[in-house]
Amino acid sequence: MLYGLSIIFLALVSGELLRQLFQLPIPAVVIGMLLLTAWCIVRRGAEPRVVYASEGLLRYLGILFVPAGVGLIELGDKLKSQGVAMVVTILMSTVITLLVTGLVLQFLLARRKAKLTKQATK
Repeated sequence: MLYGLSIIFLALVSGELLRQLFQLPIPAVVIGMLLLTAWCIVRRGAEPRVVYASEGLLRYLGILFVPAGVGLIELGDKLKSQGVAMVVTILMSTVITLLVTGLVLQFLLARRKAKLTKQATK
């Protein structure tokens, strides 16, 4: 568990380092996730110890949203004045994300089917 958490934390710290070093407008956690994804791709899969640690974190993901909920309550005035714009933005980004995810899935499934068909004809 310690090894897996260390790798996840190293990816997060590396993301923060890269963000500050290159003055990137991307959040450090996103850069860290991209680094962790790249690491998994290079290794041709996630290491079981990292998977185990991440599953342990995912089990308690709901608790991590409590501070965000408290933050929303503190921003009550802004929510009153900009709440409609925020809701519209969130809905639009959700729809766009679902569409892009669906298109990527269709592309990957078609590519997999073509690969399996090609292997079957050999």
